[in-house]
Amino acid sequence: MIRAVIFDMDGLLLDTEPLYRAAWQKACAHFGYELTFDLYKRLAGRNRSDAVRMLVDRFGEKFPIEPFRVLVHEYEEVEFSKGPIPKRPGVDVLLSLLEAQNIPRAVATSSEMARAKEWLAGAGVLDMFAVLATGDQVPRGKPAPDIFLLAASRLGAASGDCLVLEDAEPGVRAARAAGMRVYLVPDLIPPTPEGVKLAEKLFDSLSDVARDLEYEFASTDSAT
Repeated sequence: MIRAVIFDMDGLLLDTEPLYRAAWQKACAHFGYELTFDLYKRLAGRNRSDAVRMLVDRFGEKFPIEPFRVLVHEYEEVEFSKGPIPKRPGVDVLLSLLEAQNIPRAVATSSEMARAKEWLAGAGVLDMFAVLATGDQVPRGKPAPDIFLLAASRLGAASGDCLVLEDAEPGVRAARAAGMRVYLVPDLIPPTPEGVKLAEKLFDSLSDVARDLEYEFASTDSAT
């Protein structure tokens, strides 16, 4: 039985991935490096430190870590200042369903707390979540389970009672490592066969997730 639902933010609740991709590609290009789509796919869903470390692994020790951090932050500020970040399709209907069912909800995102609060508030959904767990609050990022375990702990929910909604494979792996159910709703990055295999279910949109959960809740009610 689902007693709590934990949402990723970037690429799952909010359509942020195209903005991140543009900022990171521009910052890499400034220093003479090409961030290909294949390489960006490996970075998606990870926290900032892990993503930068992966760039060093790919480009070598001469990669300018600290200047890159500064510049990519500046490019992100430009990209994200262009207007409110749109919600992914189906967000409102799914949140309304969970609210009607009195299912506690959390956000577990690799982004920092200040950004998470700002962007969720800008999208008008911050108040729909009892808990936020962010990448700056855990020692290890996804695919480690830390952030989902923190979210579950703050919700007062056992791992086995939590459903995680994710758009990227590192998050799917993190949820599995935390002992939680996980649905995959891909965004910018097409799912790998391994990611699909790890997820309990694969959906095209959060609207489809809402329809599936509505059926599950109805089945549970009829059995009690």
